[in-house]
Amino acid sequence: MLSGSSILITGGTGSFGHTFVPMTLQKYNPRRLVIFSRDEMKHWEMAKDYANDERVRFFVGDVRDKERLSRALKGIDYVVHAAATKIVPTAEYNPFECVKTNVIGAMNLIDACIDHGVKRVVALSTDKASSPINLYGATKLTSDKLFVAGNSYAGKDDTRFAVVRYGNVMGSRGSIIPFLMSIADKPSVPITDERMTRFMITLEQGVELVWKAFNDMSGGEIYVKKIPSMKITDVARAVVPNAKHDIVGIRPGEKLHEQMISPDDAPHTYSYGDYFKILPAIHNWSSDAGRIGDGVPVGEGFDYSSDNNSDWMSVEELQQWIRANKEKIGSF
Repeated sequence: MLSGSSILITGGTGSFGHTFVPMTLQKYNPRRLVIFSRDEMKHWEMAKDYANDERVRFFVGDVRDKERLSRALKGIDYVVHAAATKIVPTAEYNPFECVKTNVIGAMNLIDACIDHGVKRVVALSTDKASSPINLYGATKLTSDKLFVAGNSYAGKDDTRFAVVRYGNVMGSRGSIIPFLMSIADKPSVPITDERMTRFMITLEQGVELVWKAFNDMSGGEIYVKKIPSMKITDVARAVVPNAKHDIVGIRPGEKLHEQMISPDDAPHTYSYGDYFKILPAIHNWSSDAGRIGDGVPVGEGFDYSSDNNSDWMSVEELQQWIRANKEKIGSF
């Protein structure tokens, strides 16, 4: 599907983009891959890696700017929406800015994609959009709802929208693994709560889930990858095994456990080999045979949370992953 096409990724100079771009270039050989981002310095740094690749284009712009989006989307077939304000405390203390990017930006992208006849759009979401308790999660839930409803807005046009949702991305910039590595020489490390658990997913798995969504979607689906969990204390033991744990308490807006599918979504959720799919309740799409395919209903009351997961990553498995990926952890 993506082979020979024109693809645009918003927020493309971030951690996800740095993995999506080379993987997609190698697997699908698109005609054009446009990296859309507002950070000119990240553009300049990333462009060095693709100086001799005519397929890769860089477009400075902000999803808050609908006219700039419209210009960038000319001739684009597929869009990955990765741009977001996503640091939980930052969103709590700068709520207007978070809304402008995560909500208004989503609205701008949906309108512009429909206007330009983009074929398919996949938006990246987060576990925090499920039963949100912080502003970031609330804006991403709103964004998810906007992309689902975008299929209705498109009407008879060909543009279709879907969402992928996953938890803590292992080794991404600003996440816990590179943070702990940066203070590995300290005698103690801060732990928010000893009970805390998190889902663990690699950037490569995130990219593959986006590819899956592009190939599978009819429009309006939310794809959730089946991934392992870890206790936050085990993450610390894997990264800094000899450090003491200094319990500092949960940050504003932070959850004790991650949730990706709530019991309220369970009636519309189906299980597949290595992922779940939440179907939209609107327009009876959740009972549409084409969207369900060979999915198995998860059952009433199903709750996919990091504390009740059946799949757990061990300290040794995380240490093995860190050894294999040490050079690129936290670099993007």
